[in-house]
Order: sequence, then structure tokens, then C-alpha cells
Amino acid sequence: MYVCPYARGLPTRVNTCNAATLSYRGGLVDLVYTGLIKAIRLIVARDPEILEITFLTLRVSGLATLISLAIGIPLGLYLAVAQFRFRKVVVGAVNTGMGLPPTVAGLWVSILLWRNGPLGSLGLMYTPTAMVIAQAVIASPIVTGFTMASVQQLNPKLRLQIMALGASPVQFWWLIIKECRFGLLAAVMAGLGSVISEVGASMAVGGNVRHYTRVLTTAIVMEISKGNFDVAIALSFILMALSYGITFILTVVQQSRRRL
Repeated sequence: MYVCPYARGLPTRVNTCNAATLSYRGGLVDLVYTGLIKAIRLIVARDPEILEITFLTLRVSGLATLISLAIGIPLGLYLAVAQFRFRKVVVGAVNTGMGLPPTVAGLWVSILLWRNGPLGSLGLMYTPTAMVIAQAVIASPIVTGFTMASVQQLNPKLRLQIMALGASPVQFWWLIIKECRFGLLAAVMAGLGSVISEVGASMAVGGNVRHYTRVLTTAIVMEISKGNFDVAIALSFILMALSYGITFILTVVQQSRRRL
């Protein structure tokens, strides 16, 4: 009989679960229901380990998203309006990166951060910082691609009109950003969604170390591998609620500004 490590102090009938027993009590529906109830009780009880994992998830994914925005938005703006040799090659690389598997990103970041790797002297392997780097690598092409697409959808004559009015470079880019702000918000949501839900890179460079690099996605994978499907479902409900809450706030901001 397994006792959920994230549910200390809760009733035993909620804490314990056996996959074979659940199959006799209603199968999949009972399993999902048990996971949902457990998720609610874990949140209400403010379980310390659940809070720790959730806050680390927010911190790692939030920092990775900010870094990807700092890289992706300027790069996407530049690629959308600039004309230079090999531009199509660069744009093709960005579009390919939008579908980069998280496990591949984690592998290459691991190679860089290994003890014998080029950046091994920094001692970042199996740390939250390594997870931020890997997730930023995943999200940056996505933000770049969305930004580039949103700018390219603008009327080409708009750029000429802005330049004809004698706008400075800062004023030019500021007006372009204002015109494509809805697309940029979509880039933020896409970038955040890509990192908060990934598991391969976080597992590869973070190692799922308890109380240090364990986030919601890696905890879910761990519980599935142990056969604790009710705990995994509970954590998945928490992750989905977290992701939906952040995306909903960004959506409200996007749609409210659209009506102005």
C-alpha cells in the first residue's frame, strides 16, 4: 500500500491507493475522481512539499519565459523587417526550433553543463538554473516565430508611413510593437505554455532532485513510473489549474485591450 508523500495528515482512505483495488472500484472514473479530490485536499491543506514544487515550477518557468521574451521579441522584430543574405536560412532555423523536442534541448544543454563540458566549471548541472537555461532554449524560437509572424501580418505600407513621418528608430519600433501587441501577448502565452508543460529537458538537466529541482511535471512522471496514478492525476490537476490561471489572465488582458 502506497502513502502519498505530498499528503501527510490527510485521511488514510485518501492517502492510500492501490492500482489493482481502484480497478475494482470503478476503474478510470474512480481513479480520476480520487485524483481530483486529492488535488483539492492537498491545496486546501497547503501541503509544504506541494507548495514548494508549485513555487519552483512558477519560478523556473517564469524566469525562462522572461529570458525567451528578451531574446525572442527583438530577434523576431528584426527578422520580420530586415533583409539580408541567408535570411531564409535563419528564419527556417527559427521555424524548426519552434518544434524542437524538449528532450533534445535538455540533451544539448546537459552536454554543455556536464563536468567535462564547455561550461562544466560553472557547476550548474542539476540545478534550477540549468532548468531555466534549458527551458529558455525551448521557448525562445517559439517567441521569435510568433513575434515575426505578428509583425509580418501588418500592412507593409504602415512601416513606410511611420518612416515618412520622420520617426526615430525608437519611435518606429515602439509603434510597430503597439500595432502587433496582440500577437506579442500570444507569443508570451505560447512561450510560457511550452515551458511550464515540458518534462524532458527539466528531467535531463535538473534530475528531479527532491526539495531542489523537482517541479510539477517531473513529479508527475515520477509518480506514474511508480504506479501511483492517483497522485499523478492530483498533480496534473494542480498543473492544469496553474497553467489555465496564468493563461486566463493574459487572455483577459489581450481581449480587453482589443475592445479598446
